[in-house]
Parts: sequence; structure tokens; C-alpha cells
Amino acid sequence: MEQGTGPLVLLVHGFPESWYSWRHQLAALAAVGYRAVAVDVRGYGRSSKPDGVAAYRMLELIEDNVAVVHALGEETAIIIGHDWGSSIAANSALVRPEVFTAVGLLSVPYAPRGGPRPSEVFSQMGGEEEFYVSYFQEPGRAEAEIEPDVRGWLAGFYAALSGDTMPTSGMPNPHFATRGGTLRERFPTGPLPFWLSQDDLDVYAREFERTGMSAALNRYRNMDRDWEDLALWDAAPIVQPSVFIGGALDASTTWLADAIDAYPVTLPGLVSSHLLDGCGHWIQQERAHEVNQLLTGWLASLPT
Repeated sequence: MEQGTGPLVLLVHGFPESWYSWRHQLAALAAVGYRAVAVDVRGYGRSSKPDGVAAYRMLELIEDNVAVVHALGEETAIIIGHDWGSSIAANSALVRPEVFTAVGLLSVPYAPRGGPRPSEVFSQMGGEEEFYVSYFQEPGRAEAEIEPDVRGWLAGFYAALSGDTMPTSGMPNPHFATRGGTLRERFPTGPLPFWLSQDDLDVYAREFERTGMSAALNRYRNMDRDWEDLALWDAAPIVQPSVFIGGALDASTTWLADAIDAYPVTLPGLVSSHLLDGCGHWIQQERAHEVNQLLTGWLASLPT
């Protein structure tokens, strides 16, 4: 989806979403003189869905972003991502700095490649419970949970990570499953988050009902492969102008608090970093107006 004219801003979504996650940002960026383009990441929505898990490795997604920039008749772009899109945007800026001149990161902080193999880290999380990233690894397993009722699963997943509907302290953590259980067992069963209408949910559900979940889940199944592919960039900083916006209630910002603290080293071009009180994971939808103000202010600060 595209709105506006001017310098190109590429918007990259995460899991389990689509270009539609940026519906509140497209007009706001266009209004201040940018060509805002929200893509369906490979494997989602109307994008291509090649066979094989390895087709969804980070290096392939980086080159997809480069190809989009060139297909739009441009040589460079500003890139902004949310959730997995934040990691895709960060690595796009890291690996192809001649194309991506500035980077905005939403919800998931930048943490340079390094440390142990990711699967080893995730397998040690949760003790007797299973971390959701580990749960997603086996092809077909999460699909068997989600695909019989895509709409219901998405509703629960969005609610589980939204600031107004997430489980309160002391309740079972929806990022983990019991051994042999499902993630959905821990999702809230009440109303939808305030930012998600029935019509919005329909948009997401229809796309995943049409495509299935495997291509989207394959992103998680490439984390060890990414760790190997990106060895050349071990511990590398992103030097372009950057901004980070996270939700104070989002597990991504609490678990990765050390990554945020390391920004003076890992993001030396950081213009500003923000944690929004009371906000969960779906930040550009939960706090659309505030995020739009922060993004447009950051864009205005960039060199022309």
C-alpha cells in the first residue's frame, strides 16, 4: 500500500500481521511530504511464498527490501519496522547501508548478532514451560493449533500482547506453553483490544485463512540460519540516524532492556528513544497518534 510523494519510507510489519498494521501511519507520513509504502513481507498477504524454510532467511528478506526500493524507481529509502519488521529493518540498514539511509525500530530493540546459537538460548527459557519461539520451530506444529480457527487464535494473540487486555501480573505468561500444551490455552478470552475492531480482525484473518501460517512462521525457523549468515556483522553497530519506540508493558522491551541500555554503542546514530507508558506490543496501532508524532518529528530531524 502506498500514499504520498517525496522521499521513500518503507514500512515493514511483523508477526502475525500485514501491510495493514501501518494503516494509521501511511496518511500521517504522506501528509508531511513522504512517499510511504507498507509492504507485505515475503510469505504474508499478497507477497510471494516460495517453498522451503530457508527461503525466509534474513538475507533473503533484506534483498526483498532492496528490490522493492529499486522497483519503486528509487536508489535509497528510510526504513521503519515493527516486531520482526524491526529486526528486518535493522539488518537491512546494517547489511545494505548504501540503500537504507535511516532506520526506525518499533517494539523490538536492536541487539547485534552475537552470543550463543539462538535455539540454545530459547530452549533454556521457561524451565518446565516452553518458550513460544521454541514452540514455533517444528514445521506443522503451530499450524495445527492456529489454522483450524485462525480468527479466534489471532484475536487471542493480539489481546495477549496488548496493553489493555494482556494477562495481569501473576497470571500464566502467554509467551510460554506447558509441555505438550498450546499457546492458546493462555490467551485472554474477553473483548478485543480497544484498537482492534471486528473489521480489522477480519482483514488479518482473511489473509491468513487464505495463505495458511507456515510461510509466516518460517521466519522463526530461520533464527539459527540467520545467526550463521550474519557472522560477518557480529557485534556490529548501526550507524545511520535511528529512532526507537517501544511499549513499557511489552515483554520485548523488558526482556531486552539491556539492549536498550547499550544503544550508545550499538546505535551511535540514535536520535531518540521512547517507551510509551501503558502500551503493549502493537504499538503503532495502540498509540497511533503518538507514534505518528514521534516518527514525523524524527523524520523532520534527518538531514536532507
